[in-house]
Amino acid sequence: MKTDVQIQKDVMDELKWEPGLKTSEIGVTAKDGVVTLSGQVDTYLKKLSAERAAKRVSGVKAVAEDIQVGSSPLYARTDSEIAAAALTALKWNSAVQEEKIKIKVEDGIVKLEGEVEWDYQRTQAKRSIESLTGVRMVINLISLKPRVSADGIEEKIGAAFQRHASIDAKAIDVSVSGSKVILRGKVRSFTERDDAADAAWAAPGVTSVENHLSIEIPELAYN
Repeated sequence: MKTDVQIQKDVMDELKWEPGLKTSEIGVTAKDGVVTLSGQVDTYLKKLSAERAAKRVSGVKAVAEDIQVGSSPLYARTDSEIAAAALTALKWNSAVQEEKIKIKVEDGIVKLEGEVEWDYQRTQAKRSIESLTGVRMVINLISLKPRVSADGIEEKIGAAFQRHASIDAKAIDVSVSGSKVILRGKVRSFTERDDAADAAWAAPGVTSVENHLSIEIPELAYN
């Protein structure tokens, strides 16, 4: 199993590999497989990119993220300007029903509300806003109201797991309560955990996913 020193080094190397990130702005510590990220970046998207990069590293069991977003005065925007840019971004995203989404901005924090039919529409709405200049955080409160029924969800998700190259379907238990999906079991990485949740969200009729999958790092030899 990797030592914390090895995990720390691998995370730092992965951050260097991430386009747009300056590793001098981000501090990395590791203890018992838990990685803590700290520092300050100038966009919310960079903060998310650093977190995603850390999760990709094998041996990482959890990520504690304490990166602050502090926009440069040269790129500062008022809340009204951010709101206008967010509305335009939603209109230009063909996957988003922008007329069903309400935007509220306060001190650079964008809150999204409304109802959509599919989780990917909710996800795309958030991603449209994340890269905008001046945004410090995006709070996604968009709810789901599917038109289709949730019949046969368990079988459909199981089949999706079987098709997915990174998911060990035999290690994951799927249970369904109405339109809610509950995932339990053990996975080998953050990537597998997130892929399983994404596959569950993609099933027609799903309105919530409880991801109780735990990460169990395989015992491997390292020099």
